[in-house]
Amino acid sequence: MVAAYALFLAALSGADANKTMPAMRDIDRTRIAEAFRLADALANRVWPDWDKAPFALLLVTPEHELLVRHPNPTPDFTLLGEDPVLKQKVWFRKRVFSTRLLATFPAVAGASTIVVGQAENTEFKTSARWVITVLHEHFHQLQHRQPRYQAGVDGLGLARGDQTGMWMLNYPFPYTSARVKSQYAVVCKALAEALHASGESEFRHKLAAYVQARNDFRALVKPDDFKYLSFQLWQEGVARYTEYHLAELAARRYVPSQQFQALKDYTTFKEVARTILRGIDKDLAAADLAKSQRTVVYSWGAAEGLVLDRANPNWRKRYFQDAFSLDKHFGTQP
Repeated sequence: MVAAYALFLAALSGADANKTMPAMRDIDRTRIAEAFRLADALANRVWPDWDKAPFALLLVTPEHELLVRHPNPTPDFTLLGEDPVLKQKVWFRKRVFSTRLLATFPAVAGASTIVVGQAENTEFKTSARWVITVLHEHFHQLQHRQPRYQAGVDGLGLARGDQTGMWMLNYPFPYTSARVKSQYAVVCKALAEALHASGESEFRHKLAAYVQARNDFRALVKPDDFKYLSFQLWQEGVARYTEYHLAELAARRYVPSQQFQALKDYTTFKEVARTILRGIDKDLAAADLAKSQRTVVYSWGAAEGLVLDRANPNWRKRYFQDAFSLDKHFGTQP
């Protein structure tokens, strides 16, 4: 293994005379390996058959992009070799995407691919948080592989002629409407109270209040607007919920590799779980729809998932069957 690793490093660092071939940094290799290792250990405990999802990953560095676990790289990629640590072929090309990107889309040959910058160049900075965020994106790959996903998204009728998928980010939701902002604050307060309720009786009371606030919010916006919001809560909010659930499970059931624990920026997954939960609470307390706009769905949907864990621990079994909305889990319909 040591000899193979040394040869691989030599191949990567021994660039040609023009120094056009990149080398994967040890810290990036360790981070990616930990993401793969954590997924192998715990993913199916969170979502059944998560291991069936593809796990193509494109690491964006300042000069190049390094592609791992992709089934069919396009001709603009050049093979570097097989990494004996990742146990995968690594391909590269000159950088195309932003070094700050954290997204999953058909970036290479139409395959669902995680496109992610190096941890220090993203908003999350540290290795453990970056690993959990990569698994957030890997959850999107599980969503994308569902047989009805693309047809179902198209069937929402929200693209309005946009063929690029950018409507998911740019949909004209009435974020700045005074009435909508006001009711959003009511929703956040009710959801936070349900999330932190003590005792079954109090929880059921707070849950009922939240469902009412949620229904009142629905009544304020157009049907398509709530359909868009429901889709985002289902897709992005539950992905953030998955981050927390996985980090919390990793804190109890997973031992990080020695190489990962040796990183200078190492933090425990228990700390990551606490950070995510604090972020959810902070966003619900701020309740700033006009400022945060679409990004409110991350903490809103994550909190809904946590509340559903308490209200109906089996809700995840029907998550993909009842796609694009959590309404049925709250006993409501469009």
